[in-house]
Amino acid sequence: MTDTAQQAEGRGRTLEKGTSPAGNGTSGRRAPLGDPATRGRTTIADGVVEKIAGLAARDVEGVHALGSGVSRGFGAVRDRVPGGRSVTRGVRAEVGEVQAALDLDIVVDYGVSIVAVAHGVRENVIAAVERMTGLEVIEVNIAVGDVKLPEDTDDDDQEQRVQ
Repeated sequence: MTDTAQQAEGRGRTLEKGTSPAGNGTSGRRAPLGDPATRGRTTIADGVVEKIAGLAARDVEGVHALGSGVSRGFGAVRDRVPGGRSVTRGVRAEVGEVQAALDLDIVVDYGVSIVAVAHGVRENVIAAVERMTGLEVIEVNIAVGDVKLPEDTDDDDQEQRVQ
C-alpha cells in the first residue's frame, strides 16, 4: 500500500487520501452513507427469542405452565436454586437472519378452551417476538401436554415442611 492510500479497516476497501467514502474528493466533510440499518448486521440468539416467547406465552390466561412433565420436574428443582428459574422451559426457537420458528409445550388450566388458549398464545408470541426483534415469525407450533386439574398440587403450591 502506498503513502497516499489507507485501508478502511474491516471493510476491505481502499480509500485515497483526501477522499470521502463516497469518493467525491471532499476532505473534512463526510458524505452521507445512507440508511444506518445497512451499515452492519444484527444477530439475535435463539435464547433471546425463546425468553421473549416464554414470557409472552405465560401472559395468556389459561396457560398454567410451559414445558413437558419431565422438564417441569427438573425445572421445579432448578427453580429452588437462587437464579435458577428458567423462562425458556418448554420453548424452542430456530432463528434465521430474518425469520423465526417456535415450538412451545404448554399446560393449560382445566375448563378453558384449549383452542382459544392456543390461539391467544400464538397471537401474543408472534406480536411480542416481531415487535421486539423485527424478525418475521413464520410459525408457532403449540403442543398441549397436560391439563392442570383444580385438585392437582404443584411443587410451588405446597408448603415447605422445613423453613
